[in-house]
Amino acid sequence: MTVPMEYRHASRDFDAFMTDLRDHAMLQTTHQTYTMLQAVLYAFRRRLDTRQAIAFAAVLPPVLRAIFVSDWDVDVPPVSFGTEAEMMAEVRALRHNHNLSTDWAIRDVAVVLRRHVDPAAFERVLSDLPQDAREFWRTGET
Repeated sequence: MTVPMEYRHASRDFDAFMTDLRDHAMLQTTHQTYTMLQAVLYAFRRRLDTRQAIAFAAVLPPVLRAIFVSDWDVDVPPVSFGTEAEMMAEVRALRHNHNLSTDWAIRDVAVVLRRHVDPAAFERVLSDLPQDAREFWRTGET
């Protein structure tokens, strides 16, 4: 079997995603963008059980999938979704001395992520998640 194209092009596709997110969020560097992305993915992951998180990860591009599952302690039970303000405080807390996440980081990541995933697969996995999880990825554009 040949190497799947999603793996052959993983770095190229990740660079395109990061550039898209950097530009959309009006950040200066992809380093700033990475911290924001990682914080948003981790904040979402903390609110899913293992089965839900693996299902969600399966629809992400390879490098985003790797970031989503990195440093994951699967023995820590999920937390509730809470308010958007509470989740944004959590996003800003990751590497807080170097975190330049926008005030709307979750929305920024949601908008750009939807441009880089298979829309049908993404909606299918979201439809199996609780309403709060679906709301996390709302963009106002969909």
